[in-house]
Amino acid sequence: MTAVLPATPVLPVLPVVPVLPATPATPAGAATHRPVSGSVHSWDLSTGVDGPGTRFVTFLAGCPLNCLYCHNPDTLKMRNGTRTSADAMVAEAAKYTTFIRAAGGGATISGGEPLLQAVFAGELFHRYKHELGLHTALDTSGYLGARATDALLRDVDLVLLDIKSWDRATYTEVTGRELRPTLDFARRLADLGKEVHVRFVLVPGLTDSAENIEGVASFAASLGNVSRVDVLPFHKLGEAKWEALGKDFTLRGTPSPTPDEVQAAKAVFAAHGLQAI
Repeated sequence: MTAVLPATPVLPVLPVVPVLPATPATPAGAATHRPVSGSVHSWDLSTGVDGPGTRFVTFLAGCPLNCLYCHNPDTLKMRNGTRTSADAMVAEAAKYTTFIRAAGGGATISGGEPLLQAVFAGELFHRYKHELGLHTALDTSGYLGARATDALLRDVDLVLLDIKSWDRATYTEVTGRELRPTLDFARRLADLGKEVHVRFVLVPGLTDSAENIEGVASFAASLGNVSRVDVLPFHKLGEAKWEALGKDFTLRGTPSPTPDEVQAAKAVFAAHGLQAI
């Protein structure tokens, strides 16, 4: 007897699905072009005071500190700025990139306090660095350092960190705030290996004691990532702004330090192996 085999089933014909190339992930450093905006007080081109070379400096409005010697008291309130998109700021900076690169400069975000608007500042840093190819610097008191995400700091090449006093009581007298958040931020930057320029304002009768200068110098030297210290002589160039705002400039009777006093302060930092400018 011949065996009867079961019929072979007829399979449906499936459509041919083309194999598409994998979509590349967004590369690290690609501009996000998020619709982010912030309160911008002003912008400027500066040389020598806001980081190396000639720099496009964005001044953001708003600051949590009330420094007695603030020379830009008109930046303390966010309402004193103009709502501006990241697109607009990047477009403005782009006009000067050829000149900035030739001058060995970059882009700095200052204030006010940039980290009061950390999302906006982070977007600007990302695009200044990766879209325009500029060296980036953050000018900050460090008081709001906890708001700086690791992603933001990855897009920052240099931090200009104001350490206004080592003596805690003096720091509070100068700023109305406490010192610890600034020191915590400084240690975090050291752990990240982020280059830092420390800024210290020398105010006669306020921050100029030998113990205070020694404290700032010893701390800065302990970090291992401070490549420079700017000893900034107190000045009263912002006094007219205080008066225009109807505020009392309590340091109007305080003199600027003498050149010898400035050099003596620099010598303390130099004794700790730090470059003092």
